[in-house]
Amino acid sequence: MSFVPPGSGWPEDPAGPDTPVARTPEEVARLAAGSATPAELTARESVCRACPRLVEWREEVARVRRRAFIDQTYWGRPVAGWGDEKPRILIVGLAPAAHGGNRTGRIFTGDRSGDWLFASLHRTGLAALPTSTHAGDGQRLLGARVVAAVRCAPPANKPTVEERATCFPWLTRELELVADPVRVIVALGGYAWQAVWPALRQAGYTLPRSRPPFGHGAEVEISRGATPVRLLGCYHPSQQNTFTGRVTERMLDDIFTRATTLST
Repeated sequence: MSFVPPGSGWPEDPAGPDTPVARTPEEVARLAAGSATPAELTARESVCRACPRLVEWREEVARVRRRAFIDQTYWGRPVAGWGDEKPRILIVGLAPAAHGGNRTGRIFTGDRSGDWLFASLHRTGLAALPTSTHAGDGQRLLGARVVAAVRCAPPANKPTVEERATCFPWLTRELELVADPVRVIVALGGYAWQAVWPALRQAGYTLPRSRPPFGHGAEVEISRGATPVRLLGCYHPSQQNTFTGRVTERMLDDIFTRATTLST
């Protein structure tokens, strides 16, 4: 088997053998809407099989593996939202990496982007440890939660329009379930900025009529009911950005310091 079966003992596995599995977009919508808690939602997310191309790819990567990880067992399943169930700050990315989250079972973990992200979250008081290497490593998010618009690692890091649409109910339901304490939402990268906008509207947020352009430090006032919320843009800490200096440690720290200030 090229993925970890639910309930087989993987650390932090949210699902069990009896967790219902979505195999079509319609089943995704039904199971997402019927999830009463973040724990129930993440369990159902973590066993989803609704996108054949993504299922085939994530499991093929888990079977073949990268030479550096050839002796490791890969998660090989959807990577669910992770962190505080009552977060003040919600961090949104596009999708897990093939040899990062798809290997470790935790979003933004086990790759260079995650190294940069969690180091910054630790420096700004939002993570217990400066690293996130694997599920069960003792890392905890403090008042923060990380989610992805697409739960499965996509080929070439490019999910299709149809795959994004199929995964959309998971994201909107997660936004609904954690909405009450959330005061700041950080979009990591332009794709996440685009993806989270319609999800926020669907989850009951009041947004400006037009979506402002993405940029590092972009800041938009939105609300949910009478509660003010701030949406922040942050360049993605990809190797392309960090190696070229487009993203620096100080730039990331400034965003999360600003998010912490706004959230309190």
